[in-house]
Amino acid sequence: MQTVGDILKGKSKQMWTILPDATVYEALKLMAEKRIGALMVVDKKRNIAGIITERDYARKIALKGKTSLKTLVKDIMTPFSKMFTVKPGIPVEDCMVLMTGKHIRHVPVFDGAKFIGLVSIGDTVKSVISEKDILIDQLSDYIAGKY
Repeated sequence: MQTVGDILKGKSKQMWTILPDATVYEALKLMAEKRIGALMVVDKKRNIAGIITERDYARKIALKGKTSLKTLVKDIMTPFSKMFTVKPGIPVEDCMVLMTGKHIRHVPVFDGAKFIGLVSIGDTVKSVISEKDILIDQLSDYIAGKY
């Protein structure tokens, strides 16, 4: 059974962040350039302050008639105190249950107090499908008498 930590081992170590006082436009621009759906929000000391996602933009800017040029990240981000997080040892399936149950697409991963990465719902789906494909191949080989 794969863990969230296993997913992180296969991902780039590069983590894109933004300051709380940046504009939402700057956050969206960075997400578009990097082809990602979320940014960790960090304070000037590089401590995690929260997370901002494309969904935050859609629900808190676009649907409320605000502008991304004038609104600050800190005004729409999910603050650290309200973020759902996971540990690297959690099974991928449990992470997926959390994400679907809480209707979130990105979950920060913490090893104790240390932020170590971010997993998306797409990461978890790929992991589960990969595990199932391996099991199917093994069962097919067993049925075909290759063992």
